Amino acid sequence: MTEPSFQALGVSEPLCEALAKRGITSPFPIQQLTIPDGLAGRDVCGQAKTGSGKTLAFGLPVLDRIHKAQPRRPSAIALVPTRELALQVHDELLPLAATKGVTLGAIYGGASMERQIKGLRNGVDFVIATPGRVIDLMQHDELSAADVDLVVIDEADRMADMGFLPQVEWILRHIEGEYQTLLFSATLDGVVGSLVRRYQHDPVFHNVASKTVTVDEMTHRFIKVHELDKVRVAAAIANASKRTLVFCRTKRGCDKLVLQMKAENVEVAAVHGDLRQRDRERALKRFSDGEISVLVATDVAARGIHVDEIDVVIHYDPPEDHKTYLHRSGRTARAGETGLAVSLVLYNQELEVRRLQKRLKLEQPLVEMFSNDPRLADLVNLDPGEAA
Repeated sequence: MTEPSFQALGVSEPLCEALAKRGITSPFPIQQLTIPDGLAGRDVCGQAKTGSGKTLAFGLPVLDRIHKAQPRRPSAIALVPTRELALQVHDELLPLAATKGVTLGAIYGGASMERQIKGLRNGVDFVIATPGRVIDLMQHDELSAADVDLVVIDEADRMADMGFLPQVEWILRHIEGEYQTLLFSATLDGVVGSLVRRYQHDPVFHNVASKTVTVDEMTHRFIKVHELDKVRVAAAIANASKRTLVFCRTKRGCDKLVLQMKAENVEVAAVHGDLRQRDRERALKRFSDGEISVLVATDVAARGIHVDEIDVVIHYDPPEDHKTYLHRSGRTARAGETGLAVSLVLYNQELEVRRLQKRLKLEQPLVEMFSNDPRLADLVNLDPGEAA
C-alpha cells in the first residue's frame, strides 16, 4: 500500500512544491491523520510525542487557510511552551509561508519587545509565541486577538507542566469570534483534557502516541563508572557518536561538565536557565548545525531542544523518576529513528538505578567500564548479560 502524498491530503500545490524542494514528500502518520481535518476547518486534537512531525501537521493547514492580517491583529496564533520551540516552528514554516505570501512572527520573552512590536505594527499574519509575551503585548495594546480565527496549542502537556495553561486560557478568552483550534499533546489527561473540553468544539481525535514506543524503540545501557573516570567515559561515548545530548540535574553541574569535557577535547556547550537567551540560541544552533557534537542540558532547558538525529542520550546524573528518564531518552528516538540511552552509575547510585529499572521494566546488568574500554565505541551491540 502506497503512502498518501501531501497533495492527496489536500495541501495546496505551492506548499507541496515547496516541501518537495526540501525533500519532504511522504507525510508522517500524525500528518496523514490530522491535515485533512485541519484543512476542512475542524477542531483537531492530536496526541503524539515530540518529534512526530507535528509542526507540519498544524502548519500546513494554517498556511493554506489563513487570511491577511491587519496591523497588530494577527489572523492565526500558535502557542508553544518555550522560546526555543517558537523559533524552531518559525524557522521550519518560514520558507513555506513565503510561497503563500504569509508573514510570520516569533514572539517570546527574553528578546527585544520593541522589535516584536515593530513587526506587529507592520502586520503579521501568523504569530508563533510563548503565552507570557503574548499577554504582555496584549496588555500594552500592541497585539489584539480579536481577528484570530486559527489557534494552535502545541505541546499542551508541557505547557501544563510549566504552569502556562492559565495564560493560554486567558488568551483564548480574549478571542472575540469563532475560531478553529489545532491542539497537540503527548497526553490528554488532567488539565489538558479540561482544556480540550472547554475550548474545543466537537474536535476530531487522532492518536499516534504509544506508551511503550520510547522504551521499545531504543537501546538502553547502564554503565558502572568510577567518580574520577566518569567525565572521560562520557567523552569516550560522545566521541563515538555524531550528536550526543547529556543530562545533568543542576545548572551548576552542566557548567562544570562542559569545562571538564572541553579539557578532554570535546566540542561541547551547555543549555540551562541561567544562560542568556542569546547564548542558549547560539548553543542550540551550533548543535543543530553540527558545529558541536555534544550539548549538556538540565531537564527544564531540554524542553526547548527539538533536534532530530540525536544518536545518544547520556544520563550523566540519574533522572528524578522513570517519567523523566523516558522524557530524556525519547530525544534519541524522534521521528521514527532509533537511538541509544546510556546511564552512568556511580557505586552509591546503584540502588536508585535498580529501582528505576524496575519501574521501566528494563532490568539488565550494570556493566562496569573504564574510559579506555573499547566497548564504549559500540554500546549498541554490547550484550549486557555477557559483559556483566
